[in-house]
Amino acid sequence: MALLPAAARAEPTLRLPNMPLHDPFMVADQKAGLYRLYTSNIARLSGTPGLGVMMYVSHDLLDWEKPRCVFRAPTDAWFKGGAWAPEVHEWRGRWFLFATFHDEAALLPPTGKRKPYRRGTILAVADSPEGPFTVVRAGEPVAPKALMTLDGTLYIAPDGRPWYVYSREWLQVGDGAIEALPLTDDLAAAGPPRTLFTASQAPWADGKKQPEGDLAYVTDGPQLFTTKTGQLLMLWSSYDKNGYVQSQARSKSGTIEGPWEQLPPLVRHDSGHGMLFHRFDGQLMMVVHRPFKNARGKLYEMRDAGDRLEIVRQRVDLDGDPKPLSL
Repeated sequence: MALLPAAARAEPTLRLPNMPLHDPFMVADQKAGLYRLYTSNIARLSGTPGLGVMMYVSHDLLDWEKPRCVFRAPTDAWFKGGAWAPEVHEWRGRWFLFATFHDEAALLPPTGKRKPYRRGTILAVADSPEGPFTVVRAGEPVAPKALMTLDGTLYIAPDGRPWYVYSREWLQVGDGAIEALPLTDDLAAAGPPRTLFTASQAPWADGKKQPEGDLAYVTDGPQLFTTKTGQLLMLWSSYDKNGYVQSQARSKSGTIEGPWEQLPPLVRHDSGHGMLFHRFDGQLMMVVHRPFKNARGKLYEMRDAGDRLEIVRQRVDLDGDPKPLSL
């Protein structure tokens, strides 16, 4: 998959209401003048069959090019499904793709009556954010493979040390958690995982009754953000009584180790798995998907309030909602 020169790029033909988009991740490349929006590959849209990740591209967040596949999973890998929650991060001059895969037939030790299976975030690497990406370490997950994990993200601490932050799957632990582990310079695990918080610690979180008789609490989509005052925040998602919720947490210590406290949700209305980016004019933005099923991308202008994130307004002119929705 050779990269397309600028003159050969596709003409923008899409807008957000017509773009299937679950677990969105945006890379705003000011030098190239491009917003790159990643999601799981959909063969009928990208034209590339198979499991992988595709990318939409825009100059203005309004008009988007037809997506193309930037990562196609190898057919001989341990995983058979997924390609969830792709994220693309620059690290030491190269671009690393984080994406979650699984194999439902590869069972892990049972947890009570539950039967968890292998799920984890793998790495792939490229010289450009447009790929093509190739798997790292034969596609083995970053976290220990005995753990059922998803939605991995990269956080670089003030001392320059990389950290891997991810969701621990409720199917294995019941009360889903956000966990973190330190990484080496080549983004391999450098220490044991540590739990930052669990979903049930959010007062708005709603446990869902399971056939096994207990409650399950979900954690999804962590992303770290340092405010203008140096406060460390985390976006993450779960469910309240009415659907998916985009929320935020705050580290009391200002470090990844926490302890973490839960702040009021940012967006309800079955919205979540958000991530932050800066528009080319410097405006802080958040993209979420809504609704959870058959999702589309929704855009919000955000305010860095120093100790929390606040919504300024929804950009319905870009995302096609009939009216703004916040809390």
